[in-house]
Amino acid sequence: VVIFTLMISAILVFFIVPLTILFFIYLANIFLLIYQRNSEVRADPFSDVWDNARKALASFWDMCARIWHGYELHGVENLPEGAGILVYYHGAIPIDHLCFLSRLFLWKKRLCLSVADNFVFHLPGIKLLLAVSGIMPGSREECLSALRKGHLVSISPGGVREALFSDESYQLMWGNRKGFAQVAIDAKVPIIPMYTQNVREAYKMFKETRFLRQLYESTRLPCTPPYGGIPVKFRTYIGDPIPYDPNITAEELVEKQICKGQQRSLLFQTKTAVQALIDKHQRIPGSIWKALLDRFGTKKK
Repeated sequence: VVIFTLMISAILVFFIVPLTILFFIYLANIFLLIYQRNSEVRADPFSDVWDNARKALASFWDMCARIWHGYELHGVENLPEGAGILVYYHGAIPIDHLCFLSRLFLWKKRLCLSVADNFVFHLPGIKLLLAVSGIMPGSREECLSALRKGHLVSISPGGVREALFSDESYQLMWGNRKGFAQVAIDAKVPIIPMYTQNVREAYKMFKETRFLRQLYESTRLPCTPPYGGIPVKFRTYIGDPIPYDPNITAEELVEKQICKGQQRSLLFQTKTAVQALIDKHQRIPGSIWKALLDRFGTKKK
């Protein structure tokens, strides 16, 4: 009994914070359902009539981010007034992105629409939360529609693969995903790189094995649960925009570099920009103890 109790306790310690986040996500959906019923809201989830509910949820998540990770957001001035595509590195769980969305809404009252993997939309009981929060599938048509309406759209090209198999080396795992760059060209909007410091020290995945990699590649589903939840320092950095260049064509986008003049393609520029933010703001390999020192030690000037 003692051994069993100790094992259960160890497991709970490992997973207590991710499970708590999951609990709060479902609690948020219940809150929205109550708000919808009491206020008799039937409008489009993107409409302003949901802003009071969005503000309440953003305030809650921002409070959690301040308390647990001492969250900071830098570079908001780099965001365009109109539409744009934010491209970011994907941690084990995108809790840092949730922190960003909440802080952005509280500071600027801007709703940034976020592209999520298809499996997210098959999770039971959170449909209203996804809609009100602006979480959407990553189809080209939906992204173009959102951008043409003046929204910010955020996407992580690495997605679930990067969440599962990247590590403290903060390696970008984009593969051949270049759809976001094509959408930026079609919508004629800038791409803005973004990165959150220490995200891999806070939440982790089990070490990659051949079996886990094959399991993911065959199912395209997250095959291992995240663990951790260490209260390290989070700082999200928004980099300089990569402006829309009318001289870059869809055909040139396929190549890593444009042959004439050796000008880098939009895809290559974006990957380089995100990597530059990682190189500038992240210790590699990551260190939990130093990340904790960032949180509780001397404040960054």
